[in-house]
Amino acid sequence: MPLAPRRAAVLGHPIAHSLSPVLHRAAYAALGLTGWEYDAVDVTSETLGAFVTDLDDSWAGLSLTMPLKQTIIALLDHIEPLAEVTGAVNTVVFSGVGAGRTLVGTNTDVYGLVTAIREGAVDSAPRGGAVVLGAGATASSTLAALAELGYPSADVYVRSLGRTGDLQRAAHRMGVTPRFHALDGAARAMLGAAVVVSTLPAHGADGVAGELGALVAAGESGVTGVLLDVCYEPRTTALAAAWSAAGGAVVGGQRMLLHQAVEQVRLMTGRVAPTEAMADALEQALAQAPTRTLEA
Repeated sequence: MPLAPRRAAVLGHPIAHSLSPVLHRAAYAALGLTGWEYDAVDVTSETLGAFVTDLDDSWAGLSLTMPLKQTIIALLDHIEPLAEVTGAVNTVVFSGVGAGRTLVGTNTDVYGLVTAIREGAVDSAPRGGAVVLGAGATASSTLAALAELGYPSADVYVRSLGRTGDLQRAAHRMGVTPRFHALDGAARAMLGAAVVVSTLPAHGADGVAGELGALVAAGESGVTGVLLDVCYEPRTTALAAAWSAAGGAVVGGQRMLLHQAVEQVRLMTGRVAPTEAMADALEQALAQAPTRTLEA
């Protein structure tokens, strides 16, 4: 049965660089959703409330970048448990019409992380734990994803141990027990890890990459686990290059972006998302602008 035309958008500031329109529009085309629209709209934390209030019944959902993933929470009628415990809502789905409309907040970042990491896992998983670089907005979703993959006690390496309060509170809500360390010890810990996820911003892990390369060159054992670098600029980050050179498997951050959007499309349209069509569109967009940074 054909679906009536609806609207959706990714919100953030800045937002012009977002690749979400590429993914969602490709999905609508492949699904034959004629008249469906998906745009990127520049919205700040200060203007978010007014923007949401003005949305009419033609809207199906919203995608959110930071810091809106937290600002939106106060505007929602219902928050799914996973979004509540991570403290991050990256997706809003509209249900009902008029006075009966309900805004439901959820988190598809965890799905994107889990699916992307599984893509890089080898047939025989290496022994070792999980390492997370960074304690920012994506780190809480990363801890949830790692717990789902069987790693409830990840080692988190951060630039400032004094700025981990939000992540510690999120971990407590999730019932996971991360251990926090200074970032300068990350490279050595990565050598024995089964899974490494870097949530650091562009070039934020370049120093760790250099240390990792030096350890391997000095005769330390190589790596056998999988690395997901959530942010990439350029397309192959220094950390990804060092990890690959040391023998590990690498999953690019664009795969997380793809899979979180796949789940968003399912939630907003009620249809199974066309993953391959979305992946092809994303690869074409990245080939045309290979230095774009990852952001929902």
